[in-house]
Amino acid sequence: MKITIVFDRIRGEEKWLVQEAKRAGCTAELLDGRMLYFEATAKKTKQEFGDVVLQRCISYYRSLFLARIMEHFGAFVINSSKVSETCGNKLVSSMVLAKAGVPTPKTFVAMSSEAVDEAAEKLGYPVVLKPFVGSWGRMISIAKDAQTLDTIVELRESIPNPIEHMYYLQDFIDRPPRDIRAIVAGDEIIATVYRHAAANEWRTNVARGATTSAFKPDKELTEIVLKAAHAVGGGILGVDVMESKAEGYMVHEVNNTVEFKGAQAASQTKIAKKMIEYVIRSAKR
Repeated sequence: MKITIVFDRIRGEEKWLVQEAKRAGCTAELLDGRMLYFEATAKKTKQEFGDVVLQRCISYYRSLFLARIMEHFGAFVINSSKVSETCGNKLVSSMVLAKAGVPTPKTFVAMSSEAVDEAAEKLGYPVVLKPFVGSWGRMISIAKDAQTLDTIVELRESIPNPIEHMYYLQDFIDRPPRDIRAIVAGDEIIATVYRHAAANEWRTNVARGATTSAFKPDKELTEIVLKAAHAVGGGILGVDVMESKAEGYMVHEVNNTVEFKGAQAASQTKIAKKMIEYVIRSAKR
């Protein structure tokens, strides 16, 4: 079996995946997505993608477009373009999770700066503002009151990109200074870790200094994580969960191109090995 791993930034995770694919007896190829080009109107392509493509691009739009193009030319892609589109857009994710009955923070969307004040009042301060597309905790901010919100909005309005002139607002969840990252492959949770926020930092991204510790999920968390993964379309995913002091577990994000260096540092499970095993099983179906 040939597994093609598409990336746009080579990291330790991609190298681990190649090693585990070879250990499993597969041919593994790393393919830099930034260097690819296609005749979009062609009926076929000379590009050989192998038996399965494992999509590992960090860029939301590059991962989405490459998955869609490769599927157009007949490749089997994990995760699919539909899953990439759902997970990569926070608005779509919130709606899909809520519709599936997955507990998730209350979320408002304001379609302009004129509407955002009323939306925040309805939601109730403090509110968390997030970009519709983004990772690593970038451009996420807390507005504790209307004055702070106005300052954030003024900054956003100065950005030329029109998507920044619409606003995604979430309820601020009272929780411990940590969240949960559960890595899912199909119907299996292959690793679960706490991500402990760094000192003087409320965001729990490993990219912002969070540390990890492994633990075994209870039945309720297991059910919520798998329900969230199925809701977005399944595959290899990172489900992020907060522990609300008032409402219990709440899924706030599902990641399509899941980074697992931090989780691997705390986990005894060989995460890359489990991912490759899932890829092989899926390609054989």
